[in-house]
Amino acid sequence: MALLSRQQIVNALERLGQLAAADGCTLRLTVVGGAAIVLGFNTRESTHDIDALFLPLPEPKKIREWAAVVAGELDWPDDWLNDAAKGYVVGLTSGPVLLSAPGIEVCRATTQHLLAMKLCAWRDDVDIGDAGHLLSELARVQKREEIWQSVIPHLIPGHELKAQYAFDDLWESLYGNP
Repeated sequence: MALLSRQQIVNALERLGQLAAADGCTLRLTVVGGAAIVLGFNTRESTHDIDALFLPLPEPKKIREWAAVVAGELDWPDDWLNDAAKGYVVGLTSGPVLLSAPGIEVCRATTQHLLAMKLCAWRDDVDIGDAGHLLSELARVQKREEIWQSVIPHLIPGHELKAQYAFDDLWESLYGNP
């Protein structure tokens, strides 16, 4: 699948909301991963898919049906909207609303939560770049230890040490030694 731009994401989510509204539903979803960075921070131009969690969860079959309609209309794969990042989500948080349209409201996870996810994933230059931006956002108003303490509750059990090393390396690359 080609990369999805901010406008393509917005258009697809608005269409998803239209389909939900036509069925008498309002979707509330929290985006995480690349879509949260693209929509919430405008620091990245695109992402491969939209990782989202729906709360409260409507019938999963309905969401898949609506997403399949959108995929067909846009000639996108059926997994353009997915919950694949749920393995990186510990204690879902709700940050600012990014999109509100008929049938849909989209928010992102908090900056601390997104940073925890990126530190636990730490797979490639994209994760590192995203984590650097998120850390910079937090460092404007918090000190290093305060940031780390706010990230800890969202770390995946068993990935705490990896995240700590990633955090330390990232902090040093951005701000020098503590």
